[in-house]
Amino acid sequence: MNFIEKLKNKENLSFDESKNAFEILMEGKASDQEIYDFLTLLSSKGEVSDEIAGGVHVLRQKSKRVNVENCVDTCGTGGDGKNTLNISTASALVLASMGVKVAKHGNKAVSSKCGSGDVLEALNIKINLEPNEIEDQINKNNFGFMFAPNYHSAMKYVGPTRKKIGKRTIFNMIGPLSNPALVERQVVGVFDKKLLKIFANALKNLNIKFAWIVNSEDGLDEISPYDKTNIIQLKNGEISEIVINPNELNINADKFENLLGDDAKFNASKMIDIFKGEDNDFSKAVCLNAAAGLIVMGRHLNFKDSYNEARNFILSGKTYNHLKLLQNV
Repeated sequence: MNFIEKLKNKENLSFDESKNAFEILMEGKASDQEIYDFLTLLSSKGEVSDEIAGGVHVLRQKSKRVNVENCVDTCGTGGDGKNTLNISTASALVLASMGVKVAKHGNKAVSSKCGSGDVLEALNIKINLEPNEIEDQINKNNFGFMFAPNYHSAMKYVGPTRKKIGKRTIFNMIGPLSNPALVERQVVGVFDKKLLKIFANALKNLNIKFAWIVNSEDGLDEISPYDKTNIIQLKNGEISEIVINPNELNINADKFENLLGDDAKFNASKMIDIFKGEDNDFSKAVCLNAAAGLIVMGRHLNFKDSYNEARNFILSGKTYNHLKLLQNV
């Protein structure tokens, strides 16, 4: 792999070079040592948008395909180290209950105690579904979950080396952008503010219509109810910056500890509480992130209006009724 020499010299790869490199990786044509060098050198240099977009392009090409239209995904990078409750998964379920089609892409826990796959299983929602079953679910009940390992078999070639590296690599960045339903609208949380523009440019390269890439000042890869959240908006090829301040929205959340999660059973029970209408910091955080989903779906232009709609809806308990439709169907 001649790309490795380039990376040793701290040179960035172009989109086409990244595509070629990932094709070699995903077809099992690279040795374990080459994979190790490629991923660690990329990481120490610092990944750029063309490199991420090239990886996403190949991963999407090689994934199983789910054919649905006009859906949103709320899959973030994870890895913010905060061990919070499953905010983006809960917001995806709220959006589905509000009539928005959600093609949720995700995995089981990698860097936390409980990933989206874990909490959905604890909620009694099937996660091992074939593409046609997912399509059926989304068309019927506005929600389908694509469990990443079932859809990206090409990842098997890099799995052992990623385990050996034991830290974040570019795969933590390309995973959330590689939705098998090829969604054109996304809310993507990132674990580092430096990634906001990089992700926006990668998504622009991948013809995404409308995305919000978010990272909060208190380090969440979500919109935070406690601190300002920095957002890069990508809309019809235009990139702009937005800051959401919870104080201006009168969120009145109490303290960060209220968002801390535990195992799947604990996180699922907290989700059920807010879906039934319990009002707490978790509910507010979920509504902030559901509001972002409503914005990228074009349902609102004004964030405060969007948040208020999500908040009134979740407090009505209607999300719990919708959850029952999704359980083990």
